[in-house]
Amino acid sequence: MSTPFSPRVVKGALVGLDLFSPLTSVIVFQYNPETVTRTLQGQASGDGGARSEATRLKGPPIETIKIDVEIDRLAEESGVGDPDLGIYPQLAALEMLLYPASALAVANTKALATGTIEVMPPVGPFTLLVWGPKRVLPVRLTEFSITEELHDADLNPLRAKVSLGLRVLSYTDLSITHPGYYVFLSHQIVKEALAKVGSGINLAAVIGADVKVI
Repeated sequence: MSTPFSPRVVKGALVGLDLFSPLTSVIVFQYNPETVTRTLQGQASGDGGARSEATRLKGPPIETIKIDVEIDRLAEESGVGDPDLGIYPQLAALEMLLYPASALAVANTKALATGTIEVMPPVGPFTLLVWGPKRVLPVRLTEFSITEELHDADLNPLRAKVSLGLRVLSYTDLSITHPGYYVFLSHQIVKEALAKVGSGINLAAVIGADVKVI
């Protein structure tokens, strides 16, 4: 329960964007996950190669994120869900992050019926993980499991836990014309600025300990 003295809590969210139409899905987390697991895998180009290549990088690290989201229609002052549909609309919005637009599927079906030999796979929504103002990341949903824990008389879900696995898309994954290219580049620039702040603090601690760095 909030009080007049409670700080305003920024909500995390997943936003799905169709580059050719308005917003596809907007999912604001009812409760921010208590934990966020992030794994970074470096991309060294010198593995198994010449010594001169040992410190070269092919690109930014491959980052994966795992979060668990809770959605509860019955929570006090939740304001979530629909009296007639429960939290089905919220779950549907999450699931649509994995679906290509039905209009594209229909267009491809027509193209096949008219004898088109090659049909391009439909493009899914462009998804952003918004985790505070300093972390807005282009992502692809890679893992998705839903545990529905409570239902109404019409079997609409009222409470669920959703486990999400996300793969961060960097500028090595996206074309230079894709907006996600610049979203990730901006994210890296912010991270570099934060790293300088952190490095300055750590260096002061090392010098204070009379340790010779170089």
